[in-house]
Amino acid sequence: MRARITFTKQGALRYTGHLDLHQLWERAMRRAELPLSYSQGFHPQPKISIASALPLGFSSRGEVLDVRFNEDIATDEIKTRLQNNLPKDIQVTKVEIVDERAPALQTQVLSAAYDIHLTEPIDGKELTKNVETIMMSESLPRERRGKSYDLRPLIEMLSVITQPDGKVWLRMTLASREGATGRPEEVLNVLGIEPEYTRVERTRLIFQEK
Repeated sequence: MRARITFTKQGALRYTGHLDLHQLWERAMRRAELPLSYSQGFHPQPKISIASALPLGFSSRGEVLDVRFNEDIATDEIKTRLQNNLPKDIQVTKVEIVDERAPALQTQVLSAAYDIHLTEPIDGKELTKNVETIMMSESLPRERRGKSYDLRPLIEMLSVITQPDGKVWLRMTLASREGATGRPEEVLNVLGIEPEYTRVERTRLIFQEK
């Protein structure tokens, strides 16, 4: 049985890395006495795969993982058992059954949506103008790890949200495919915003249509 779990990652767990998160899930499933399926070989590993690594310090409302079990179990029971054995900063929001023959979860991610709140005051009109300039640009040459690339095709959506009190924040959707991944901090750098003065939350992952 292959189950897909959607979950949040908040609070102090924002600073838990990808490998540690994987181990956290394995421990929670063991404590929940769920029938985990393991790989073969000298070092069997639980068949748990997280869709996309979340950068350290980012919170999320829409992380996704696939897990394989040795026997069928009701999705409601999976959710209840897990929630009773997970830290409070992880909330299971959905459990569904997935076709065993479906492609690997990581290969199905197309893009990721983010909400970015600014911790320092900023001129909303100037920010809006800068966002419009970016979206109208044909290319945004950048460099990552010594290699040049074009950031513009990786920005699928970028907009400024204005609150009733006049404060502004950003919403963006960035490509998240292998070899074509946009990072929020790179967009912030183009906008002249220091990433350390923001709070970034991934709101959802967007997958290929089934």
